[in-house]
Amino acid sequence: MEWLPEGHLAYFLLEVVNELDLTAIEAVIQAKDPRGERPYSPRMMTALLLYAYCTGTFSSRRIERATYEDVAMRVIAGGAHPFWTTINAFRLQHGAALSDLFVQVLRLCQRSGLKTVGHVALDGTKVQANASKHKAMSYDRMKKEEQRLIGEIEVLMRRAAEADAREDAEFGSDRRGDELPEELQRRESRLQRIREAKAALEKEAAATRAAELHDNAASLREKTGDPTVPSRERKAAETLAAKADKQANEIAAHDGDDDDDGPSGGAATDLPSHRVQTTSDGTPKPKAQRNFTDPESRIMVRNGAFLQAFNAQAAVTEDQIIVAHGVSNDPTDARQLAPMVERVVANCGAPPSVLTADSGYLSEANVAYSAARGVDAYIATPKSDAEKLIAVPDTERMIARWDMHEKVTSSRGRRIYALRKILVEPVFGQVKSAMGFRRFSMRGLMKAAHEWSIVCACHNLLKIFRARRFGPAT
Repeated sequence: MEWLPEGHLAYFLLEVVNELDLTAIEAVIQAKDPRGERPYSPRMMTALLLYAYCTGTFSSRRIERATYEDVAMRVIAGGAHPFWTTINAFRLQHGAALSDLFVQVLRLCQRSGLKTVGHVALDGTKVQANASKHKAMSYDRMKKEEQRLIGEIEVLMRRAAEADAREDAEFGSDRRGDELPEELQRRESRLQRIREAKAALEKEAAATRAAELHDNAASLREKTGDPTVPSRERKAAETLAAKADKQANEIAAHDGDDDDDGPSGGAATDLPSHRVQTTSDGTPKPKAQRNFTDPESRIMVRNGAFLQAFNAQAAVTEDQIIVAHGVSNDPTDARQLAPMVERVVANCGAPPSVLTADSGYLSEANVAYSAARGVDAYIATPKSDAEKLIAVPDTERMIARWDMHEKVTSSRGRRIYALRKILVEPVFGQVKSAMGFRRFSMRGLMKAAHEWSIVCACHNLLKIFRARRFGPAT
């Protein structure tokens, strides 16, 4: 008797995993000391994780429990019961390799006849980080807390010294004193954490300001090479560019730390990151924040509510296949368009022929980039610009927005842009409601990016599974 009906998702995933190239995972396992405990099959562990994510089980403890209680999990595990720490270690150690399976799954989508080119809709969704917003603190509050704790520690130290003096007089100076009072330990520990967070925020702000100044210098130098610009303006631009570079170098030198402790990552996290709000001298603005639990996450707004989150991006085709994904800690979307399109190119071999995106992606740079890339882009105009666009646009920025506004609101533009609502928006609904993925399990930008890649791969696997059972969606 079969434990599961024919055509069950578990059998499908076991079949898929047998087709995947797991060389990267197997190489790491083979390199380990063979005298240790015999490892579980990497294909079984991979299938177990994929099935878990497809069915909304993200906790390693729950996955372990499911190998006892869930028939499909028992079938995939072959009667084995990996301990939750083993499951978690496998997911962490092979995060990059598991993330890279997304492209292999995308190839399976193509072989299954699902569309991975053509009209692509781009959007981002705020996914809660594995951290509480209540564990974030602003730079202004850090400074105030630092001074308050210093004052309280001084009072406690003075009281301790007075108590020591009384005890010396009563019992003698040669008696061993008690350990540091617990009340004092708590304050010193909190003070240390605040100082570390404050220093990290100051360093991040300095790096942000230096980068901004270098960007300004680069923009100014573009004028110096333009023969249509008067010579006086070119000289002024060169002078200002030199000053901006000098100030940037001074801020970087003042930071005095060459170690790169910014957002961890690589190819998985190369989307533009959030830039700390800074003053002109490179110090954080009072409202700049840092979270103690996951410093790389940020306070973001979702449906009018504030949460500690990451910005998860997805580019989706007409068959609701995710062809590119990414995670950033920048709450805004505008800077994500170009790198996301480049990811579509890397994954599919060509840019989308048509791109639709909401008003959060509209910028002069994105309009110019899309045209240069040969992408027929339809990006909505923010409602706040509606009254401004009634008048004749008189700046380069407003001209670009006016042209895009006319394009999107044309009869053809309305038909094309209307498709966005049935492409990318339902995908986020499927991921969050059907798959149940509403919060990252791991902390840090790189690990969040790896997990989002697994989620996107599982979404695509479910599309292949349903297409094989019921035929392509119409």
